[in-house]
Amino acid sequence: AAHLNSLRETWLNPPEWVDWVRTPEEELAGFPLRPVAKPGHEAELKKRTLTNLYNARPAWLDHAHRELDAAVAAAYGWTDYTPEMPDEEILKRLLALNLERSPVNRTRSETRVQGASA
Repeated sequence: AAHLNSLRETWLNPPEWVDWVRTPEEELAGFPLRPVAKPGHEAELKKRTLTNLYNARPAWLDHAHRELDAAVAAAYGWTDYTPEMPDEEILKRLLALNLERSPVNRTRSETRVQGASA
């Protein structure tokens, strides 16, 4: 996820187009650095939005999302995951996992276990 975010941030705010600034007042208030367009790059920088990036969907962005999807699937233990897995299957699995982990289901299971030992 950090890699994807870094790629997007570099596209949104190319180092050759922006300076990262913060006034003393902003620093005192705990504000982060903010990008300010370098002279001559204002119009170009205005066009760099997440909407425009995802509408253009460059190959590097698709690749980064596929890597992230595979890492998330591995974290869930889905050894059979492929990028072609239908969204419906992914949602079905996530719902099952959420239901399994929900406090309501855990409370019911704990009640059944306690009732069985009584």
